[in-house]
Amino acid sequence: MNQILVTEKLYITPELKRKKKFYKFELFISFLIVCVLSSYYIYAEYNKNRDEAFSQALLAQANIIGEDQTTKPTDKLVVNLDNDANVVDDSALDNLDEETKNILTEEFTTADGQVYKPIATIRISKINIYYPILSETTDELLKKAPTKFWGCNPNEVGNFCIAGHNYRNKKFFSKVPTLENGDVIEITDTKGRTVKYTVYNKYTVSPEDMSPISPLTNGRKDITLITCTNDSKERVIVKATEVL
Repeated sequence: MNQILVTEKLYITPELKRKKKFYKFELFISFLIVCVLSSYYIYAEYNKNRDEAFSQALLAQANIIGEDQTTKPTDKLVVNLDNDANVVDDSALDNLDEETKNILTEEFTTADGQVYKPIATIRISKINIYYPILSETTDELLKKAPTKFWGCNPNEVGNFCIAGHNYRNKKFFSKVPTLENGDVIEITDTKGRTVKYTVYNKYTVSPEDMSPISPLTNGRKDITLITCTNDSKERVIVKATEVL
């Protein structure tokens, strides 16, 4: 009996011990990789659902359409549907820098083959934002760039509302919630006009609150940036008005 135990013990060589340890290490690494990949998948699914919820909430609010009224009271929210904003004035763009011209003439094609062109660009130097603004708000377009959600055309009298995702990774409107009063936002439209706006208010509202997109500006040129909070439970609203 003792002889058998001694013989079995002799088979456990230093090399075998090393292989056993290496096997355990490989098993641990494999388990760790599976955990990381699972966590990434869960996070990606969470982000996808969060973004879709944000998009659907915005789209659900965009069902009231009418004429833009910026100075007189109204009991309904309205929007200006002037199609001139979609027409690029090539001669006006000649006065812009090459980067801005390239952004304004870029084309975005959706899954159904429809082509969209920007109606303006938005630049916020403080948070390193420089993006095109697309003409419509849809779930697919929101994943490509900030979009016009509501209101007047870019750089016109009224409330030009712009929606963008908060991916919490510096992309699109992720850093918009860090803006403060006095910060400058530049909007350049397809007519070659660049207008500077200064932030004068920032707050959060529930997804059902449509008051931030009211067209009433008392004759001013205003813009409203809309994104979601980090937990997606509320909307971050940033208000800015033209620098005169």
